Amino acid sequence: MTTSHYIAGHWVEGQGSDCISVNDPALGQPFAELMAASVSQVDQAVAAARSALPAWKSTCASERAAFLRGFAEQLGQRREALVALQMRNNGKPRHEAEIDLDDAIATFGYYAELAEQLPSKNRTVPLAAPGFTARTRLEPVGVVGLIVPWNFPLVTSAWKLAPALAAGCTVVLKPSEVTPLIEQAYGQIADALGLPAGVLNIVNGKAETGAALSNHNGLDKLSFTGSNSVGSQVMRSASAQCRPVTLELGGKSAIVVFDDCDVDQAVEWIVAGISWNAGQMCSATSRLLVQDGIADALLPRLQAVLENLRVGNPLTEEVDMGPLTSQAQWLKVASYFATARGEGLQCLAGGHALDREGWFVSPTLYTDVPKDSRLWTEEIFGPVLCARRFATEEQAIAEANDSRFGLVATVCSADLERAERVADALEVGHVWINSVQAVFVETSWGGTKGSGIGRELGPWGLSAYQSVKHVTRCLG
Repeated sequence: MTTSHYIAGHWVEGQGSDCISVNDPALGQPFAELMAASVSQVDQAVAAARSALPAWKSTCASERAAFLRGFAEQLGQRREALVALQMRNNGKPRHEAEIDLDDAIATFGYYAELAEQLPSKNRTVPLAAPGFTARTRLEPVGVVGLIVPWNFPLVTSAWKLAPALAAGCTVVLKPSEVTPLIEQAYGQIADALGLPAGVLNIVNGKAETGAALSNHNGLDKLSFTGSNSVGSQVMRSASAQCRPVTLELGGKSAIVVFDDCDVDQAVEWIVAGISWNAGQMCSATSRLLVQDGIADALLPRLQAVLENLRVGNPLTEEVDMGPLTSQAQWLKVASYFATARGEGLQCLAGGHALDREGWFVSPTLYTDVPKDSRLWTEEIFGPVLCARRFATEEQAIAEANDSRFGLVATVCSADLERAERVADALEVGHVWINSVQAVFVETSWGGTKGSGIGRELGPWGLSAYQSVKHVTRCLG
């Protein structure tokens, strides 16, 4: 893995000081190494994107759409290798890795369609004042830096890369140092399709590389998905340059279960919301609010299902949940188990790391968790569910909204009128009603409060990489 950076249409060796170790979390062992990009190589990547911008933004929309469809087709052709890599480097069960790939493919196809519609968006604007005419142009924002996380590699990068290319932007992509390999597929596809050199650049590295990119004065926009702590640093960098930024950050999301629910269905939705990707989701519904009338039936059933989830190595076993992706995350989740013991929380299931090789933890359920507990208020990023009971709809809404985050929520109720009413009252960016967390490329993604700035997916994802220009002409 010496040529791990894609700059100006060429694969080059890393010249940075950091050696990145790529691990199999099911074994807790490295299986690849690569050298990080140097600050100078980040400069080269930004310069290449800047050089490629005039020609790329001038290409016709149908040509950009053809490239995007090519990305979708090429991802499909690499299906087995990419699924296997997601399983090995992320620890995802096969069915999750396959959904990730399908999501990325759908994203490129969707933005190919939106790219073809762009010419119709440049239009004449009617004016009330006589003697003038005006028209609107939607233009690419320019050179963008894309910094993506380790929990959904390939997917999150598709959510950013596809609309950026559709809009006519050129990009510098920095994958997470935890999962740096799978995004290499985008560089390989760019080569296969003959994407013009410099339109897509990929630099790998740790914090030094990310800082070099987010601080670079050659960018016109920065889009970041990751933790709030790093996101605040990215926002400071953006403010110093007075440039736009999109931030998709953390969450501490609620799932609200009313007492008219079918118990088994509710348990299915709850478990999916906390165990998918081993709970390593900004959207994990890790706060369970269950109405008094159903709690005594639901909680023992939920306990049994969590205790019987098959946890193991997805490459060698049929599993429902794999390991945590990194040792750092494993240690973080273990520290919350210790905090729970120190706070005297009631643990119905799990609450410990598993005694086996690799970075495995047990699916965990705590009940009657106080609202001031760290486990109730802080994002854990693991399969740790905290439950509280509520009596009324108003109480459920108030407790769900009592958070510094506002990413997503789920509402479970047989009374659809009530479910819709509660969904409207929740202070979040996306709500599911009686469903697992199905995410569609046509819908928006992003949150309120401390969960970020801006939206991805849908037409909003495309507009994030566009600027609006008006041309007004006097007819006199």
